[in-house]
Amino acid sequence: MIILTVHKVILVGCGGMANTWLDYAQQKEHVELVGLVDLNRQAAQQKAEERNLDIAVFTDLEEAIQETKADLLFDVTVPTAHLQVVSTGLHAGCHVFGEKPMSDNLKHAQEMADLAKQTGKTYAVMQNRRYWKEIRTLRDKVEQGHLGKLHTINSDFFLAPHFGGFREEMDHPLLIDMAIHTFDQARFISGCNAKSVYCHEFNPSGSWYDGNASVICIFEMENDVVYTYRGSWAAEGLRTSWNADWRVIGTQGTATWDGFDKLESETMKEPVSDSFLREMERQSLNNTWQGEETHFGCLDAMFEAITEGRLPETNCFDNIESMKMVFAAIESAEKGQKVYL
Repeated sequence: MIILTVHKVILVGCGGMANTWLDYAQQKEHVELVGLVDLNRQAAQQKAEERNLDIAVFTDLEEAIQETKADLLFDVTVPTAHLQVVSTGLHAGCHVFGEKPMSDNLKHAQEMADLAKQTGKTYAVMQNRRYWKEIRTLRDKVEQGHLGKLHTINSDFFLAPHFGGFREEMDHPLLIDMAIHTFDQARFISGCNAKSVYCHEFNPSGSWYDGNASVICIFEMENDVVYTYRGSWAAEGLRTSWNADWRVIGTQGTATWDGFDKLESETMKEPVSDSFLREMERQSLNNTWQGEETHFGCLDAMFEAITEGRLPETNCFDNIESMKMVFAAIESAEKGQKVYL
């Protein structure tokens, strides 16, 4: 069992998403929460009162770091604010654990990754959808060759959330705010980065989003793997999981995950039959993951990594490869042609 180093932590951004990060901070002994920061002091004060936190609140991040002697930031601000928050934290000698996506554009994401390298501090990005027992079991089976050589991954994501606020005003709400999760999951399952993409983006009839809420993508990945994504945030009825619905195909068989708790595979029986259709063996896949799930699992992994002096799995240098998929898809949709990463 790893004994985690205790860190003095400031949370930046006191909106609704902050609650999940604060749940973690208030339950974990290796987190000493020393401050809340928000441009709206009243929001920070209200959050402290809601959570029964007897800690300082600030509107200025630099001041907060200096006064509290924090060594780690939780960045739970909106994407457009990440560059300023992360840069301030890294320059001040803090590690930063932040919400996805890294930024609202690839240039800023690269600047933050470059700064993390220069400062030697860790910047890790929340990819909580890697931390479900089913997806980690699926990834393990792929790595073990259970499906043979991987060649195709398909994912479907169809939901109809009425968020209100900034998501409904974004130009590319699904691609920038949500598809980053699913693209990252595809990289995680396959162990491959993307090489090219063709993307068709559109806003369906009845959509309540200003930007395009529906997307179809075809990615060429490394190792001759093809990944397809079909998704919509304006699809009423028969909704998928937020984790998407997956089909993963290799030379020896196929695995499916419904994004909930149904994970199964069908693979060739040994010895291989000479019949027109090979004999197959269908089975449910047993969990191989022993850690915590979702945000708590991802945060545990981040803290374990810095305690051990290594990069977390979802470090910025890895996560930027998922960001590249997002912005290449946007470029492809705008140009109406295939784009190489």
